[in-house]
Amino acid sequence: MTNIEQAIRWLVLVIKLPADPSRHRVAVWRELRKIGALSLGQGIWAVPEVPVFADGIQRALELTDTAGGQGVTLQASGRSPEDAARFREMFTAARSADWTEFLADCGKFEAEIAKEIRIAKFTLAELEEEEQSLERLRRWHRDLTARDVFGAPEAAEAAEHLKRCAAACEDYSERVFAALHATDEDPS
Repeated sequence: MTNIEQAIRWLVLVIKLPADPSRHRVAVWRELRKIGALSLGQGIWAVPEVPVFADGIQRALELTDTAGGQGVTLQASGRSPEDAARFREMFTAARSADWTEFLADCGKFEAEIAKEIRIAKFTLAELEEEEQSLERLRRWHRDLTARDVFGAPEAAEAAEHLKRCAAACEDYSERVFAALHATDEDPS
């Protein structure tokens, strides 16, 4: 067991909500998914006990209370080194899935930029849309990085891919401004 595994304790949330209305269950589920909590079963979630998760856990518990439900937060650790390692592996696998989704969206972003260049759609409106998409990717990367406590293997590739997305957007931006500033005398 590594020092990180020995130092990490887990928060296990046991949440019980009324069956109706379903919007309360959905709100709690969304909040826990948003912070990257690991679903262990119906109404049971876990996160490493580190500060990055504190606000999201608090919001989920408040939503539970508002819905008339009950939430219990327990501290846990693996009973054995194997248990601790397995918990870490489960959490890292969930982060790997998040990073894989992020990488796919980076690919879509680059394909969209390439399409706009191919069809010569050099407008400010399109540039603004692409810049907003890049900012969404940056926020998503920041959020994933914050909750990737153990460093999923895809994280480094994701950082590099985000840099390529930023470079592609910058190139597109230069092309838009060149097109907007071109005069009839310009040979381009």
